[in-house]
Formats: sequence, structure tokens, C-alpha cells
Amino acid sequence: MKSKTFKKGISVPHNKYAGASALKDCPAPQTVYIPLAQHIGKPATATVAAGDAVKAGTLIGRADGFVSANIFSSVSGTVKAVARLKTPTGACDHVVIENDGQYTEQRLPALKDKSGESLLTRMREAGLVGMGGAGFPSHVKFSPKTAVDTFIINAAECEPYITCDYRLMKERAAEFIRGADYLARILGLDKFFVGIEDNKADLVDVLNAAAQNASVRAEAIMLKSKYPQGAEKQLIYAVTGRKVPLGKLPADVGVVVGNVHTAYALYDAAENGTPLFRRAVTVSGGAIGAPSNLWVRTGTRYSDCAEFCGGVSDDCVKLLSGGPMMGFALGDLEYSMTKTTGALLALTAAEANTLQPQPCINCGKCARACPMNLMPMYIDAYTRRGDYASAKKYGATSCIECGCCAYSCPAKRPIVQSVRLCKNKIRELKL
Repeated sequence: MKSKTFKKGISVPHNKYAGASALKDCPAPQTVYIPLAQHIGKPATATVAAGDAVKAGTLIGRADGFVSANIFSSVSGTVKAVARLKTPTGACDHVVIENDGQYTEQRLPALKDKSGESLLTRMREAGLVGMGGAGFPSHVKFSPKTAVDTFIINAAECEPYITCDYRLMKERAAEFIRGADYLARILGLDKFFVGIEDNKADLVDVLNAAAQNASVRAEAIMLKSKYPQGAEKQLIYAVTGRKVPLGKLPADVGVVVGNVHTAYALYDAAENGTPLFRRAVTVSGGAIGAPSNLWVRTGTRYSDCAEFCGGVSDDCVKLLSGGPMMGFALGDLEYSMTKTTGALLALTAAEANTLQPQPCINCGKCARACPMNLMPMYIDAYTRRGDYASAKKYGATSCIECGCCAYSCPAKRPIVQSVRLCKNKIRELKL
């Protein structure tokens, strides 16, 4: 069977070093630092103060409005402070908790009614978000304003190095399939698709068997291993042939796309009453002692995860939160794991681009690679001139920040950084 795909995009080295590493628990540190902004939208509002006793699963941050998400303690212990600390993209309030080492849990009430309405309520109660990186509150995404007829689970995991979704599906196939079925049920659908890149073809039989045992109508779709195959609009085109117009949402063409880990988290919340306070994370790269896939509690420092995986070697030249294409560079490891942290990478000089950017030579390679059919060289040029209105006309706000342009650029220009700056300026100036 021919693998399905989308137009344009690029081929990148897979570097799935941790693919054979089964998920294992990363010990929580003595102190956790849990951010109250782990999602798109308004940060949660702290519901605890210094001196309060908490359990793993205690609500410590209440969603502030519809586009927000609840935050839960990941350990049992005592709140030491609510303090503003740095994140990979800025700063926000964190709840600092001293871990008592007991891991006493507080769960949500048992959910006997598994109707779509009840599952949607449980999703919101448990603080579920899109766990592929964007972090959009799931109860918002799964309340589309228009009717949908297709639900797709994004199991492409096309970013190099990252293998946590792969391991989650391989090790917890039945739970993942049941969670995906619950997501489809919320949308009023009785079938869903799972898009899997052909470099993970071994999952097809595993997931088909799990679906058959659960009497769930699921269909695995084989996708070509190409980047960014897991981008929402590209995935929709590959699976359905539908094009999401610029400025529109997938629901506008009758589709909703969900994440592997979000499906598993809904299963855990619905079946076990477990709110979202831990996730699977890949720790990898040539400068990591033992590339691994870990279960990590939110608020655990990156440094604790790296140390558990053998530490970072002296030949590390770049640290990344997330994948090498869409992740954020780090100056150190003193940041906290969140619901949306899929990977921590430590790269050597052989793996990372350390070249200084050169002037654009107008070769057009960035445009030929762009899966959104934009002209990245013009967005970059106008942003550098401070002409954000012109950059917007060339599609800056439609960019998915996949990094194909920067990867393809022979001048090694930081085009994605230009786009992110431009988007911030467009919002700031209300253009």
C-alpha cells in the first residue's frame, strides 16, 4: 500500500535513538516548580498558598476562563511559594512544592457515565490540553462550532529524535485506543483514523489488534516519513485530501485532529480519575548519556531528567526544549517540565547548526520547501526592516513554524525566529 503524504516539505534524518527504550519513571526531585501557564490561553489562577498541604492530583491552579486549563500538583507535600520564574518562552507564576516522597494521590470522582457530554466535562476537569506541543485546551478544541465528520489521531511523530508517542502506543495500545474512542465519542463519531508514518509501521498490527479487542472502529493510515507530516493541515490533506484554507480551522472542513498523548490522558482521567500531572517525554541527542523515554511529573526540572539519563556530556553545543525543528533553544536546564514538553535534547556540534547566518541569496529553496506555500524569504526580509504589515501580507500569520525554510536555507538564516518576532509585533501593534 502506497504511503499517503502532502505537497512539499523536506526529508530529515530520523535520529530516533531512544526508539527501543521502554518508558520508565523518572524520579521526582525534592522540589518541583509547576508553571501555571502550561497551555495556550490565560494562565491558571493559583488556588493554593505557602504552607498548604497538597497531594498528587490536588488542584493548584484553576482555569481562568474558557480558554484556559486546570493545573494539578504532581507530588504530595507542602507548598513553599507561588513565584514568577522563567520558562523556555518567557516567564510565568510557578507553584513551588516540597515533595514529601509519599506520592499520596487525590483523584477525580469516578466517571460512570461515558457519554460524549460527560467525557467533555471530565476533559475540562482533568486539565487536558493538546500534548503535541501547542497546548490548546482540549475542551475548547473538542467543542467545534461547526459539525465535523472526521476525526484523526496524529501519530506521525515526524520530528527527529522524539519517540515518546511511539513508545506510548506500543506499550499502552489498548488504553490509547480506548482514549481515542472517547475523543471520537465527544465529537459524536463512531470511527477515527490514526495517521502513522511508515518508519513506525510495526505499530499498525499492534493498534489494529487493540481496536479489534475493544470493538472500536479505528483505521490506521500509513503516511510517508516526511517532515512536517504531523502538522495539522498537512495531516488532514494526506488522510482526507481536504485543504484547510488560510485563516480557517480544521473544523471548517469537517475535521478535528487529536494527539496520541491527549487520547491516553483522557482514558486515564475517565477510567481512573487521574488528572493530568505527568506525561511521557523523550530525553535524547548525541550529548545525552543514555537516550530514554520517561514518565515525568510536571514541575520536574530538565536538569533532573538529564541527570537520570546519564547527564549531558562536555561536547554538547545546544540544548533544546522540544524537537530540533520546532523546539526552543535553552541557555541552561533550570526549567520545568510541563504538559506540553515532549522532548529534551542535548545536541553535539555534528548534530546542530552552529554556522553564522549569511545574507539571503534569493535561491528560493525556502519557498520550495514550505508546506504552507508561503514566501519565507520575504517574511524574513520585511521583518528585519520592521515592515510587519508587508510581512503579514506575505503570510506571516499563516506560518506553522515548522522550520522547513531554515533547514533548507543554504545561508542558514534564522527564518523561524523572524516569523515568531513578526507574529508578536503584529499582535502588539494590532495590525
